[in-house]
Amino acid sequence: MRAIICGAGIAGLAAAHRLHTHGWQVTVLEKAPRPRTQGYMIDFFGPGYQAAELMGLLPRLHELGYDIDKATFVDHNGTPRASVGIQQFANAGIVSLTRPDLEHALRQSLHPDVDLRYDSPLHQVHDHGDTVQVTLTDGHTLTGDLLIGADGIHSTVRGLLWGPETDHLRYLGFHTAAFTFTDPHIHAQVEGGFYLTDTIGAQMGLYGLRDGSVAAFTVHRSPTPDRPHDPRATLRHTHADLGWLVPRALEHCPEPEHIYYDQVSQSLVSHWSRGRTVLLGDACGAVSLLAGQGASLAVGGAFVLAEHLASAPDVPQGLRSYEQQWRPLVRERQRSALRTAHWFLPPTRTRLLMRRAALRLAALPGVSRLLAGALTGKPAPVVREHTRLTLR
Repeated sequence: MRAIICGAGIAGLAAAHRLHTHGWQVTVLEKAPRPRTQGYMIDFFGPGYQAAELMGLLPRLHELGYDIDKATFVDHNGTPRASVGIQQFANAGIVSLTRPDLEHALRQSLHPDVDLRYDSPLHQVHDHGDTVQVTLTDGHTLTGDLLIGADGIHSTVRGLLWGPETDHLRYLGFHTAAFTFTDPHIHAQVEGGFYLTDTIGAQMGLYGLRDGSVAAFTVHRSPTPDRPHDPRATLRHTHADLGWLVPRALEHCPEPEHIYYDQVSQSLVSHWSRGRTVLLGDACGAVSLLAGQGASLAVGGAFVLAEHLASAPDVPQGLRSYEQQWRPLVRERQRSALRTAHWFLPPTRTRLLMRRAALRLAALPGVSRLLAGALTGKPAPVVREHTRLTLR
Protein backbone atom coordinates (compact mmCIF):
# COMPACT_ATOMS: atom_id res chain seq x y z
CA MET A 1 0.00 0.00 0.00
CA ARG A 2 1.21 3.50 -0.83
CA ALA A 3 0.28 6.68 1.05
CA ILE A 4 0.85 10.23 -0.13
CA ILE A 5 0.87 12.73 2.72
CA CYS A 6 0.48 16.42 2.03
CA GLY A 7 2.14 18.36 4.84
CA ALA A 8 5.40 17.77 6.73
CA GLY A 9 4.19 19.22 10.02
CA ILE A 10 3.44 17.33 13.22
CA ALA A 11 0.41 15.41 11.94
CA GLY A 12 1.96 14.48 8.60
CA LEU A 13 5.28 13.34 10.05
CA ALA A 14 3.56 11.29 12.79
CA ALA A 15 1.35 9.62 10.19
CA ALA A 16 4.37 8.85 8.01
CA HIS A 17 6.15 7.25 10.96
CA ARG A 18 3.24 5.05 11.98
CA LEU A 19 2.10 4.04 8.51
CA HIS A 20 5.63 2.95 7.57
CA THR A 21 5.67 0.86 10.75
CA HIS A 22 2.62 -0.96 9.36
CA GLY A 23 4.31 -1.64 6.04
CA TRP A 24 3.08 1.25 3.91
CA GLN A 25 5.24 3.00 1.33
CA VAL A 26 5.05 6.69 2.24
CA THR A 27 5.76 9.92 0.36
CA VAL A 28 5.45 13.23 2.24
CA LEU A 29 4.97 16.40 0.20
CA GLU A 30 5.63 19.82 1.78
CA LYS A 31 5.16 23.10 -0.05
CA ALA A 32 7.64 25.01 2.15
CA PRO A 33 11.26 24.96 0.96
CA ARG A 34 12.55 23.79 4.33
CA PRO A 35 11.40 22.88 7.87
CA ARG A 36 9.79 25.70 9.85
CA THR A 37 12.06 27.19 12.51
CA GLN A 38 9.53 29.51 14.21
CA GLY A 39 6.91 28.32 16.68
CA TYR A 40 5.93 28.64 20.29
CA MET A 41 6.52 26.44 23.32
CA ILE A 42 3.90 23.75 23.87
CA ASP A 43 3.03 21.46 26.75
CA PHE A 44 2.78 18.08 25.06
CA PHE A 45 0.53 15.69 26.99
CA GLY A 46 -2.65 13.67 26.63
CA PRO A 47 -3.34 11.30 23.73
CA GLY A 48 -0.36 12.49 21.71
CA TYR A 49 2.02 11.84 24.59
CA GLN A 50 0.75 8.30 24.99
CA ALA A 51 0.88 7.70 21.24
CA ALA A 52 4.46 9.00 21.19
CA GLU A 53 5.29 6.52 23.95
CA LEU A 54 3.86 3.64 21.91
CA MET A 55 5.85 4.87 18.90
CA GLY A 56 9.11 4.93 20.88
CA LEU A 57 9.53 8.71 20.61
CA LEU A 58 9.42 9.81 24.24
CA PRO A 59 13.16 9.56 25.06
CA ARG A 60 14.01 11.96 22.23
CA LEU A 61 11.16 14.33 23.11
CA HIS A 62 12.34 14.59 26.70
CA GLU A 63 15.90 15.11 25.50
CA LEU A 64 14.72 18.10 23.46
CA GLY A 65 12.30 19.31 26.13
CA TYR A 66 12.64 21.95 28.83
CA ASP A 67 12.24 21.62 32.58
CA ILE A 68 9.39 24.09 33.09
CA ASP A 69 7.21 23.39 36.10
CA LYS A 70 4.85 26.37 35.90
CA ALA A 71 3.64 29.31 33.87
CA THR A 72 3.87 32.64 35.70
CA PHE A 73 1.69 35.65 34.92
CA VAL A 74 3.37 39.01 35.56
CA ASP A 75 1.98 42.53 35.64
CA HIS A 76 3.16 45.72 33.92
CA ASN A 77 6.13 45.94 36.31
CA GLY A 78 7.09 42.27 36.09
CA THR A 79 5.60 41.40 39.48
CA PRO A 80 4.15 37.84 39.57
CA ARG A 81 0.38 37.92 39.98
CA ALA A 82 -0.55 34.26 39.49
CA SER A 83 0.90 30.98 38.32
CA VAL A 84 -0.28 27.58 37.17
CA GLY A 85 1.57 24.29 37.56
CA ILE A 86 2.23 22.50 34.30
CA GLN A 87 2.08 18.97 35.72
CA GLN A 88 -1.49 19.31 36.97
CA PHE A 89 -2.78 19.08 33.40
CA ALA A 90 -1.58 15.54 32.81
CA ASN A 91 -2.07 12.22 34.57
CA ALA A 92 0.13 10.20 32.27
CA GLY A 93 3.13 12.40 31.52
CA ILE A 94 4.00 15.72 29.95
CA VAL A 95 6.95 17.40 28.27
CA SER A 96 7.44 21.07 27.37
CA LEU A 97 9.17 21.71 24.06
CA THR A 98 8.95 23.96 21.04
CA ARG A 99 6.88 23.01 18.01
CA PRO A 100 9.97 23.07 15.74
CA ASP A 101 11.74 20.68 18.14
CA LEU A 102 8.77 18.31 18.09
CA GLU A 103 8.79 18.34 14.30
CA HIS A 104 12.58 17.79 14.36
CA ALA A 105 12.17 14.70 16.56
CA LEU A 106 9.48 13.31 14.24
CA ARG A 107 11.67 13.87 11.16
CA GLN A 108 14.57 12.13 12.87
CA SER A 109 12.32 9.15 13.65
CA LEU A 110 11.36 8.52 10.03
CA HIS A 111 12.74 5.43 8.34
CA PRO A 112 15.11 6.24 5.44
CA ASP A 113 12.60 4.66 3.05
CA VAL A 114 10.08 7.44 3.76
CA ASP A 115 10.29 9.88 0.83
CA LEU A 116 10.21 13.38 2.35
CA ARG A 117 10.05 16.14 -0.27
CA TYR A 118 10.19 19.87 0.46
CA ASP A 119 9.33 22.59 -2.06
CA SER A 120 6.66 20.29 -3.53
CA PRO A 121 3.32 22.15 -3.60
CA LEU A 122 0.17 20.25 -4.53
CA HIS A 123 -1.83 21.45 -7.54
CA GLN A 124 -4.52 18.89 -8.36
CA VAL A 125 -6.11 15.73 -6.97
CA HIS A 126 -7.89 13.04 -9.02
CA ASP A 127 -9.66 10.12 -7.33
CA HIS A 128 -9.87 7.03 -9.54
CA GLY A 129 -11.86 4.87 -7.13
CA ASP A 130 -9.22 2.36 -6.09
CA THR A 131 -6.32 4.84 -6.33
CA VAL A 132 -5.74 8.58 -6.02
CA GLN A 133 -3.44 10.67 -8.22
CA VAL A 134 -1.90 14.01 -7.28
CA THR A 135 -0.27 16.54 -9.56
CA LEU A 136 2.36 18.93 -8.23
CA THR A 137 2.77 22.50 -9.41
CA ASP A 138 5.85 21.46 -11.38
CA GLY A 139 3.76 18.96 -13.37
CA HIS A 140 4.99 15.78 -11.71
CA THR A 141 2.33 13.21 -10.75
CA LEU A 142 2.16 10.58 -8.01
CA THR A 143 -0.34 7.75 -7.57
CA GLY A 144 -1.19 6.08 -4.28
CA ASP A 145 -3.81 4.08 -2.43
CA LEU A 146 -4.45 6.98 -0.04
CA LEU A 147 -3.93 10.74 0.13
CA ILE A 148 -3.72 12.29 3.60
CA GLY A 149 -4.27 16.03 3.88
CA ALA A 150 -2.18 16.91 6.91
CA ASP A 151 -1.40 20.39 5.66
CA GLY A 152 -2.73 22.53 8.47
CA ILE A 153 -5.53 24.94 9.04
CA HIS A 154 -5.08 26.47 5.57
CA SER A 155 -5.12 23.02 3.94
CA THR A 156 -4.61 22.85 0.18
CA VAL A 157 -6.12 19.36 0.08
CA ARG A 158 -9.24 20.54 1.88
CA GLY A 159 -9.53 23.50 -0.47
CA LEU A 160 -9.28 21.32 -3.57
CA LEU A 161 -11.80 18.69 -2.49
CA TRP A 162 -13.99 20.28 0.18
CA GLY A 163 -14.23 23.85 -1.05
CA PRO A 164 -13.26 27.38 0.08
CA GLU A 165 -11.48 27.92 3.38
CA THR A 166 -14.17 30.34 4.55
CA ASP A 167 -16.67 27.45 4.58
CA HIS A 168 -14.60 25.44 7.05
CA LEU A 169 -12.99 27.82 9.53
CA ARG A 170 -14.52 29.30 12.68
CA TYR A 171 -12.58 32.44 13.54
CA LEU A 172 -12.28 32.98 17.31
CA GLY A 173 -11.31 36.64 17.31
CA PHE A 174 -7.56 36.37 17.94
CA HIS A 175 -4.28 36.54 16.04
CA THR A 176 -1.16 34.80 17.28
CA ALA A 177 2.54 35.11 16.48
CA ALA A 178 5.88 33.65 17.49
CA PHE A 179 9.48 34.66 16.89
CA THR A 180 12.94 34.25 18.42
CA PHE A 181 15.66 36.77 19.13
CA THR A 182 18.89 37.22 21.07
CA ASP A 183 19.04 39.47 24.12
CA PRO A 184 21.20 38.33 27.08
CA HIS A 185 19.38 40.63 29.52
CA ILE A 186 15.94 39.23 28.71
CA HIS A 187 17.26 35.68 28.59
CA ALA A 188 18.65 36.02 32.10
CA GLN A 189 15.26 37.27 33.35
CA VAL A 190 13.18 34.42 31.90
CA GLU A 191 15.56 31.46 31.76
CA GLY A 192 14.11 28.32 33.31
CA GLY A 193 10.51 29.53 33.27
CA PHE A 194 7.58 30.47 31.10
CA TYR A 195 6.39 34.02 31.77
CA LEU A 196 3.26 35.66 30.37
CA THR A 197 1.88 39.13 30.76
CA ASP A 198 -1.21 39.29 32.96
CA THR A 199 -3.00 41.62 30.58
CA ILE A 200 -6.23 42.38 28.71
CA GLY A 201 -6.67 42.40 24.94
CA ALA A 202 -3.09 41.36 24.13
CA GLN A 203 -0.50 39.11 25.72
CA MET A 204 3.16 38.19 25.30
CA GLY A 205 4.91 35.15 26.66
CA LEU A 206 8.70 34.79 26.93
CA TYR A 207 11.01 31.85 27.66
CA GLY A 208 14.74 31.31 27.33
CA LEU A 209 16.03 28.63 24.99
CA ARG A 210 19.12 26.53 25.65
CA ASP A 211 21.08 28.16 22.83
CA GLY A 212 20.91 31.53 24.60
CA SER A 213 18.11 32.95 22.47
CA VAL A 214 14.66 33.99 23.65
CA ALA A 215 11.37 32.76 22.19
CA ALA A 216 8.39 35.09 22.18
CA PHE A 217 4.75 34.13 21.86
CA THR A 218 1.98 36.67 21.33
CA VAL A 219 -1.79 36.74 21.04
CA HIS A 220 -4.12 39.69 20.58
CA ARG A 221 -7.73 40.37 19.69
CA SER A 222 -8.55 41.34 16.13
CA PRO A 223 -11.96 41.96 14.51
CA THR A 224 -11.08 40.06 11.31
CA PRO A 225 -9.04 36.95 10.50
CA ASP A 226 -7.12 38.72 7.73
CA ARG A 227 -3.34 38.66 8.05
CA PRO A 228 -1.95 42.22 8.24
CA HIS A 229 0.30 43.50 5.50
CA ASP A 230 3.11 44.04 8.03
CA PRO A 231 2.86 41.61 10.98
CA ARG A 232 5.85 43.19 12.72
CA ALA A 233 4.24 46.65 12.69
CA THR A 234 1.00 45.11 13.96
CA LEU A 235 2.71 43.39 16.88
CA ARG A 236 4.59 46.55 17.84
CA HIS A 237 1.31 48.46 17.84
CA THR A 238 -0.95 45.96 19.62
CA HIS A 239 1.57 45.01 22.33
CA ALA A 240 3.28 48.36 22.91
CA ASP A 241 1.57 49.09 26.24
CA LEU A 242 2.06 45.74 28.02
CA GLY A 243 5.07 46.91 30.03
CA TRP A 244 7.61 44.56 31.67
CA LEU A 245 10.13 43.28 29.10
CA VAL A 246 7.72 43.56 26.19
CA PRO A 247 8.91 46.88 24.65
CA ARG A 248 12.49 45.60 24.62
CA ALA A 249 11.39 42.29 23.08
CA LEU A 250 9.42 44.11 20.39
CA GLU A 251 12.57 45.97 19.37
CA HIS A 252 13.99 42.58 18.38
CA CYS A 253 10.93 41.53 16.36
CA PRO A 254 12.34 40.32 13.01
CA GLU A 255 11.24 40.92 9.46
CA PRO A 256 7.77 39.54 8.62
CA GLU A 257 9.16 36.52 6.75
CA HIS A 258 10.82 35.35 9.98
CA ILE A 259 7.66 35.64 12.12
CA TYR A 260 5.15 32.84 12.53
CA TYR A 261 1.82 34.68 12.32
CA ASP A 262 -1.72 33.36 11.89
CA GLN A 263 -5.33 33.68 12.91
CA VAL A 264 -6.72 31.65 15.81
CA SER A 265 -9.48 29.48 14.36
CA GLN A 266 -11.11 26.08 14.52
CA SER A 267 -11.64 23.89 11.46
CA LEU A 268 -15.10 22.40 10.96
CA VAL A 269 -15.51 19.79 8.21
CA SER A 270 -18.69 17.72 7.84
CA HIS A 271 -16.89 14.54 6.70
CA TRP A 272 -13.17 13.94 7.07
CA SER A 273 -12.76 11.62 4.08
CA ARG A 274 -13.81 11.61 0.43
CA GLY A 275 -13.01 8.53 -1.61
CA ARG A 276 -9.32 7.82 -1.18
CA THR A 277 -8.54 11.15 0.53
CA VAL A 278 -8.68 11.85 4.27
CA LEU A 279 -7.95 14.92 6.38
CA LEU A 280 -5.83 14.81 9.52
CA GLY A 281 -4.82 17.22 12.28
CA ASP A 282 -5.61 20.91 11.91
CA ALA A 283 -6.89 20.40 8.37
CA CYS A 284 -10.10 18.90 9.73
CA GLY A 285 -9.99 19.30 13.52
CA ALA A 286 -8.03 22.37 14.60
CA VAL A 287 -9.06 23.03 18.20
CA SER A 288 -7.23 26.39 18.27
CA LEU A 289 -4.53 27.87 20.42
CA LEU A 290 -7.13 28.28 23.18
CA ALA A 291 -7.39 24.53 23.71
CA GLY A 292 -3.62 24.07 23.89
CA GLN A 293 -3.65 20.50 22.60
CA GLY A 294 -3.28 20.80 18.83
CA ALA A 295 0.08 19.03 18.71
CA SER A 296 -1.13 16.23 20.97
CA LEU A 297 -4.26 15.66 18.91
CA ALA A 298 -2.16 15.71 15.72
CA VAL A 299 0.08 12.89 16.94
CA GLY A 300 -2.78 11.01 18.58
CA GLY A 301 -4.97 11.33 15.50
CA ALA A 302 -2.16 10.13 13.23
CA PHE A 303 -1.68 7.10 15.46
CA VAL A 304 -5.40 6.29 15.48
CA LEU A 305 -5.66 6.68 11.69
CA ALA A 306 -2.74 4.33 11.09
CA GLU A 307 -4.06 1.72 13.53
CA HIS A 308 -7.49 1.66 11.91
CA LEU A 309 -5.98 1.42 8.44
CA ALA A 310 -3.84 -1.49 9.63
CA SER A 311 -6.77 -3.42 11.12
CA ALA A 312 -9.58 -2.63 8.65
CA PRO A 313 -10.41 -4.93 5.72
CA ASP A 314 -9.95 -2.06 3.27
CA VAL A 315 -8.97 1.62 3.14
CA PRO A 316 -12.52 3.10 3.06
CA GLN A 317 -13.52 1.16 6.18
CA GLY A 318 -10.33 2.22 7.93
CA LEU A 319 -11.10 5.87 7.17
CA ARG A 320 -14.65 5.54 8.48
CA SER A 321 -13.48 3.86 11.68
CA TYR A 322 -10.84 6.54 12.25
CA GLU A 323 -13.39 9.33 11.97
CA GLN A 324 -15.99 7.54 14.10
CA GLN A 325 -13.50 7.26 16.92
CA TRP A 326 -11.57 10.52 16.68
CA ARG A 327 -14.18 13.10 15.65
CA PRO A 328 -16.09 13.08 18.99
CA LEU A 329 -12.88 13.71 20.90
CA VAL A 330 -11.87 16.60 18.64
CA ARG A 331 -15.32 18.17 18.85
CA GLU A 332 -15.26 17.92 22.64
CA ARG A 333 -11.89 19.70 22.73
CA GLN A 334 -13.26 22.42 20.43
CA ARG A 335 -16.25 22.99 22.70
CA SER A 336 -13.94 23.15 25.71
CA ALA A 337 -11.86 25.84 23.99
CA LEU A 338 -14.95 27.94 23.32
CA ARG A 339 -16.09 27.64 26.94
CA THR A 340 -12.74 28.72 28.37
CA ALA A 341 -11.73 31.43 25.87
CA HIS A 342 -12.04 34.12 28.55
CA TRP A 343 -9.34 32.31 30.56
CA PHE A 344 -6.82 32.53 27.78
CA LEU A 345 -7.02 36.27 27.20
CA PRO A 346 -9.50 37.98 29.56
CA PRO A 347 -11.60 40.63 27.77
CA THR A 348 -12.12 42.78 30.88
CA ARG A 349 -10.34 43.61 34.11
CA THR A 350 -13.07 41.77 36.03
CA ARG A 351 -12.32 38.60 34.09
CA LEU A 352 -8.61 39.15 34.67
CA LEU A 353 -9.11 39.34 38.44
CA MET A 354 -11.31 36.25 38.32
CA ARG A 355 -8.55 34.31 36.57
CA ARG A 356 -6.01 35.40 39.16
CA ALA A 357 -8.28 34.21 41.98
CA ALA A 358 -9.01 30.90 40.28
CA LEU A 359 -5.32 30.19 39.67
CA ARG A 360 -4.57 30.85 43.32
CA LEU A 361 -7.35 28.45 44.33
CA ALA A 362 -5.91 25.87 41.96
CA ALA A 363 -3.04 25.34 44.38
CA LEU A 364 -5.49 23.83 46.90
CA PRO A 365 -5.80 20.01 47.10
CA GLY A 366 -8.45 18.69 44.74
CA VAL A 367 -9.11 22.01 43.02
CA SER A 368 -6.21 21.72 40.56
CA ARG A 369 -7.59 18.53 39.04
CA LEU A 370 -11.02 20.10 38.59
CA LEU A 371 -9.45 23.10 36.86
CA ALA A 372 -7.34 20.89 34.63
CA GLY A 373 -10.38 18.84 33.64
CA ALA A 374 -12.34 21.96 32.75
CA LEU A 375 -9.53 23.29 30.56
CA THR A 376 -8.31 20.09 28.90
CA GLY A 377 -11.43 17.97 28.58
CA LYS A 378 -12.21 14.30 29.04
CA PRO A 379 -9.81 11.34 28.63
CA ALA A 380 -9.14 10.36 25.01
CA PRO A 381 -9.07 6.85 23.50
CA VAL A 382 -6.40 5.59 21.10
CA VAL A 383 -6.10 2.23 19.39
CA ARG A 384 -3.29 -0.28 19.50
CA GLU A 385 -3.64 -3.78 18.10
CA HIS A 386 -7.44 -3.75 18.52
CA THR A 387 -7.13 -2.70 22.18
CA ARG A 388 -8.65 0.61 23.28
CA LEU A 389 -6.41 2.43 25.75
CA THR A 390 -7.94 5.22 27.81
CA LEU A 391 -5.56 8.15 27.96
CA ARG A 392 -5.70 11.65 29.40
